[in-house]
Amino acid sequence: MNFKQKDKHVNTILMADDDPDDRLLIREALNDANFPVDHVHFVEDGEDLMDFLLGRKKYNGANKQKLPDLIFLDLNMPKKDGREALREIKSTPGLRHIPVIVFSTSTSPQDIKTSYDTGANTFISKSGTFDSLVAAMQTIKSYWAEYALVC
Repeated sequence: MNFKQKDKHVNTILMADDDPDDRLLIREALNDANFPVDHVHFVEDGEDLMDFLLGRKKYNGANKQKLPDLIFLDLNMPKKDGREALREIKSTPGLRHIPVIVFSTSTSPQDIKTSYDTGANTFISKSGTFDSLVAAMQTIKSYWAEYALVC
């Protein structure tokens, strides 16, 4: 497998969160952090997330060739929650390489441990201030867009 340095740019972020206010906060924090991203897609539940990633139903194969560079994942969503979706992503060979950043109101040690055990790359609590969210996005930008090696 060949690895390459990122080019200080992220093409696509996929955010799974059922709360429209949280989706807006993430979008604004990405902008305030000057996060170099071309597209931010939003889905509202774990089923829609998996349909997007696998090109099923309303996505009808459109995203099969263009997977996101990062996934922001809420744990508490309807239909299929983030815990189930994370397990499915990390057990699917064509998806498991995508970095998943859990973005949740939970600060439960069990949720944090289970998320990391299941394959989450980062766990961020929604309970902080907007400034701390922007700082987190700047750190994520620095790591995932500038330093992380990808295949």
